[in-house]
Amino acid sequence: MKKLAIVFTALAIIGLTVWLSPAPDFTSKEEKAVIENGNQLYNKLCLACHGENGEGEGKLAGTALNNQYFLSTVTNHDLENYIKTGRKEAKMPEYESVLEDKQVHDLVSFIRSWQTKTLELEAPSSIDGDRVNGKRMYNLYCMSCHGETGSGMEGMGTALSHPSYLKYTADRQIWLATAYGRENTRMGPSLKGGDGVRQLSKQEISDIVSYLRGDLSGQYNPAAYSHIQKGGIQQLADNKKGHSH
Repeated sequence: MKKLAIVFTALAIIGLTVWLSPAPDFTSKEEKAVIENGNQLYNKLCLACHGENGEGEGKLAGTALNNQYFLSTVTNHDLENYIKTGRKEAKMPEYESVLEDKQVHDLVSFIRSWQTKTLELEAPSSIDGDRVNGKRMYNLYCMSCHGETGSGMEGMGTALSHPSYLKYTADRQIWLATAYGRENTRMGPSLKGGDGVRQLSKQEISDIVSYLRGDLSGQYNPAAYSHIQKGGIQQLADNKKGHSH
């Protein structure tokens, strides 16, 4: 009995030692080299806007690339497209003429290395909404940051009606971003039951997506974007008053 107790004690100590040991690093030398090269490219091309650790707090305040909600809703192909084609409306240049495919791959691998978890976010398999109600919901809950024509506001909201945004952003991504928001950003959750100010049903969010993809598509107006920049929230408030008459 005494020997048995000693065995159990030894096993417990071994188990505790294993449990306390750090997780083994399975990253190969090749993968480390890819990520390191991506890191160097990021520091040279992306850090000024997206921040040292992808937190989106650079001098020009780009998207928070290390955001777990963002990383859980975009594929590597999406990231490659963003890098290659750029986002003119967001002052992000295209790098297709500057970087080789391997460099783009390495940069994406580095950005992906920030992902610490995969969030299980649910979205409808088919997004088919009512555009009329979508416009009403958009004007109530989205226009103050994204603008009446979806042309965006500097430091506030993405230009949702810009052709490149609509071309490279799937309906599911728009739905998820609207429903769950982006943690640690101005974009809070909107899905009913969440902790956001907006409490929208799944159907209402689908209505907004359908409005963006349909009626708002093609309405991007750089002049409207600049005009809103000058007036800010007050200009939008005045617009709302004018529409109510």
